[in-house]
Amino acid sequence: MAMDSKKEICLKRELGYFWGTNFLIINIIGAGIFVSPKGVLEHSSMNVGVSLCVWAVCAVLTMTSALCSAEIGITFPYSGAHYYFLKRCFGPVVGFLRLWTTLFLGPGILASQALLLAEYGIQPFYPSCSAPTLPKKCLALAMLWIVGILNSRGVKELSWLQTVSTVLKMGILGVISLSGLILLVRGRRENLRRLQNAFDAEFPEVSQLIEAVFQGYFAFSGGGCFTYIAGELKKPSKTIPRCIFTALPLVTVVYLLANISYLTVLTPWEMLSSDAVALTWTDRVIPQFTWTVPFAISASLFSNLVINVLESSRMSYIASENGQLPLLFGTLNVHSSPLIAVLLTVSMASIAVVLTNLIQLINYLYFVVSIWTVLSIIGILKLRYQEPNLHRPYKVFLPFTFITLGISLSLVLIPLVKSPKMHYIYVFLFLLSGLLFYVPLIYFKLKLVWFQKLTCYLQLLFNICIPDVSDEHIHGES
Repeated sequence: MAMDSKKEICLKRELGYFWGTNFLIINIIGAGIFVSPKGVLEHSSMNVGVSLCVWAVCAVLTMTSALCSAEIGITFPYSGAHYYFLKRCFGPVVGFLRLWTTLFLGPGILASQALLLAEYGIQPFYPSCSAPTLPKKCLALAMLWIVGILNSRGVKELSWLQTVSTVLKMGILGVISLSGLILLVRGRRENLRRLQNAFDAEFPEVSQLIEAVFQGYFAFSGGGCFTYIAGELKKPSKTIPRCIFTALPLVTVVYLLANISYLTVLTPWEMLSSDAVALTWTDRVIPQFTWTVPFAISASLFSNLVINVLESSRMSYIASENGQLPLLFGTLNVHSSPLIAVLLTVSMASIAVVLTNLIQLINYLYFVVSIWTVLSIIGILKLRYQEPNLHRPYKVFLPFTFITLGISLSLVLIPLVKSPKMHYIYVFLFLLSGLLFYVPLIYFKLKLVWFQKLTCYLQLLFNICIPDVSDEHIHGES
């Protein structure tokens, strides 16, 4: 190999508190708060006071589930810890099915984000009509491959991009929040009246309230993302809780202020009828800046793409280390990046961008993610009972696990009861189809000669090698 013999090739623990906080903020704040924070308001029966309370409740619920994930990431500080944890708790079959889901869900999410980014990036050039599909798809593909190249340059290269993105996202939301507060203080009567009589509207039914909580919970989703990169954080037992307690309160305050600002300028009905609330808001308050909003949303979505490629590739990397994917996916390049795993993720996402109807199917796989969350929480309780003496630098407060278990079970059961569709049966069959690969390739360890030759060829072509130090070796640095 033409590698520098002095340079150790492995996933390095070089990410600190600042990087981790950025990572968490980017993961949680997607396009939702700019585009559709209206789901919570709609299901709160247009009751402004109730909708703001729901946002606050969702923040607390997210904190509980993030802390449950923190226990997994700190107890097993590997990259892709949630996969390793399920495999350790419930055996290799469950671990493989978790991997099987991620192999398809990751690229699906990437494809839909890339298309959304392209839509916001192109739309300003087509002010009077919707943008044509071909340029949208071409831009989405270009963005995906740029993100792939950035990821293959190693994690350190992404630091500046993350910082810029966090500043941009918080900057836009900061402008929206502060402008709203200034308008409130200067106090146009109808605005003040709307917020003074916040609870005057009709009170929602319990079923509606639960739906509102789900809507808000999705807006906060991403709090458990540390399990993907626990193997690359410095001192994970200290870094992970500090990042969670910094980022989540910050995001909560910004979300609440942004919603108050939206409601100061727009009536609840205007919010519901708007396709992109941030655009309508800017049009009212700072009309000369309206054209910048779509670009700002695109730029903030770009960082979500980068982070998602990083997460999906880490999953393939640890699965390869655990013998559930070919050795090729566990190889690293000179920049200590799992290049082949990145290429696999980006290539599959590109196929999903071209065949857009795949994305609708992949959206149903979100349902499976809730099942894995339920299993992870049961796993935490199972290990507490079976291995009470296991070294756990951080233990989540036990009632928090039950709260998270309750929400995750609801996310699984309510869609099944409320709108039973054939799609859920297809999703279940898709899950089981993973066993067709598991039994011959992993259980019976079937070796494909041509694939071993391909591995050697690709190692030479991309200048990649098997890591010098496995994640096990680094476990002690928690």
